[in-house]
Amino acid sequence: MSCSIIVGGFFGDEGKGKIVAHIAHHDRPSIISRGGVGPNAGHTVRIGEKEYGVRMVPSGFVYPGATLMIGSGVLVDPRVFLHEIDLVGVRDRIFVDGRCGVIEEEHIARDRGSEHLRNRIGSTGTGCGPANADRVLRLARQAKDLPELADFVTDVAERINRALDNDEVVLLEGTQGFGISLYFGTYPFVTSKDTSASQIAADNGVGPTRIDDVIVVFKAYPTRVGEGPFSTEMPAERSHELGIEEFGTVTHRQRRIGTWDGEMARYSAMINGCTQAAITGIDRIDPACFGVTEYERLTKTAKAFIEQAEEDIGRPVTLISTGPELSQIIDLRGEV
Repeated sequence: MSCSIIVGGFFGDEGKGKIVAHIAHHDRPSIISRGGVGPNAGHTVRIGEKEYGVRMVPSGFVYPGATLMIGSGVLVDPRVFLHEIDLVGVRDRIFVDGRCGVIEEEHIARDRGSEHLRNRIGSTGTGCGPANADRVLRLARQAKDLPELADFVTDVAERINRALDNDEVVLLEGTQGFGISLYFGTYPFVTSKDTSASQIAADNGVGPTRIDDVIVVFKAYPTRVGEGPFSTEMPAERSHELGIEEFGTVTHRQRRIGTWDGEMARYSAMINGCTQAAITGIDRIDPACFGVTEYERLTKTAKAFIEQAEEDIGRPVTLISTGPELSQIIDLRGEV
């Protein structure tokens, strides 16, 4: 049995999609299941010249041997879901828990029509906040209530736990980042539920004693989209000088760029129960590291950064991304 959770350690956009895809190809899970909020967060996975940005389908879809699932804690927008499964060709191997809350058109209208959510909080406008509010009020419909989702409905928790009973490998994929957790983030500039590893396990119906590893993904240069505190944010002019310019997967808004935040990394690792960490964007720290696949070939500058990150996090950094391609990664998990 092996059950690992992959979550974001900063404000989202840490490159979790690539990390999940790499682990999936390496560890060959039977199930990759998504936890998190809903289609307000996107994963981008680059394969060759093609880039896939998905909001509902788990980013681990690039590993063809896995059954893909969406846990009961996730909100489902049936329009986004049905479009994406055909876009990436996974219609025959993806399932949705029948207890998932449903995002209706009126949730999207309420989200986009709220001056508080749109202008002060910086909501993505995908309807997740109002849909979660209706879910708490016990007014929301569930996935099992929609005929168009009938072919995909299953009991995700039962299937995952049965797979673990059979000693199969399972990956639980989180969305967004720790810094916008409803409980632990920079409230009120947060998303509409918790985003920590504990929540991802709960979203999928997996008890805490069944989790073997929690891999927290940190970005060498943290980014944030929308409003809210960002203590290490640098001026846009400085990030442009460094050649860093990024845009959100869902909203396409320009991301705010910051420097490494050791204090936040330490706190995030503590709350998430981090057992090992991934660092993405090390090639931003030193471009000479671009595409490197062996730790020994990292520069002194990059190694010093990794050593400091490990001291801050309090756990080993076992995955180091050196570029956007799936092949551009250093995997040290076998050496821990």
